[in-house]
Amino acid sequence: MSGGGTRPLEGIGVLVTRPAHQAADLCRRIGELGGRAVPFPVMEIFAPDDIRPLEAVVDRLDEYDLAIFVSANAVERALDFILERRDWPVGLPIAVVGRRSAEALEPFGLHADLCPPTRFNSEGLLELDELQHMDGQRVVIFRGNGGREYLADTLRERGAGVEYVEAYRRGRPRADSGALVAAWRDGDIDVVQVNSVESLENLFAMLDEPGRALLRETPLLVVSERMVPVSERLGFSREPLLAANATDDAVLDTLLAWARAGR
Repeated sequence: MSGGGTRPLEGIGVLVTRPAHQAADLCRRIGELGGRAVPFPVMEIFAPDDIRPLEAVVDRLDEYDLAIFVSANAVERALDFILERRDWPVGLPIAVVGRRSAEALEPFGLHADLCPPTRFNSEGLLELDELQHMDGQRVVIFRGNGGREYLADTLRERGAGVEYVEAYRRGRPRADSGALVAAWRDGDIDVVQVNSVESLENLFAMLDEPGRALLRETPLLVVSERMVPVSERLGFSREPLLAANATDDAVLDTLLAWARAGR
């Protein structure tokens, strides 16, 4: 992470919308750089509505040639469940779509065999040489409810047999945004950091009309180009700031560059 000065985010209020259990490190680092982190989770993580498909896959893990985790939440939720029932199969390689997911494996004593070097998404993973020719390979993908089918569809086109399994369910928190909107009116929010399309849509839905008006006028920091047209659809007045990926380092680099440029 780059930066200049000891408190380059001095006086800058950053709305952090990550789930509560994933926001602490980013909030702490914003504070260390002089900024003011304002946590407001717009996503909660729950167990799947039906756990039986996950149970069935876990009992057949030895049959697969590759396991893919699409997020840090997928890693944490799936492995909590898996390792209560059994050991991870010896020789079953693991692929992840980003560095945060790779880091989430470490407390479980596992490591990512495949991870994109820079482009932390399905497209980046699919660029790896190891995934170009998949004839006869059996792949399981751990994910949350819903989501894009692009990863599985592409692997199938390359010859793999692919099975999705839901390891967790995302939901919108029930929260009163009144105090947040009041702080916004008082000038305490200078930039909004959002990690996904669903998170942005949840934030928009959790605000009243005065809050939405404030949101549209506030710089938005996103981590994927797919979020740019969504911001346009929601009526944002300026193009979002785009971080290279969802890691804390990338988000902070983008905040620092924005602050140096005079905001």
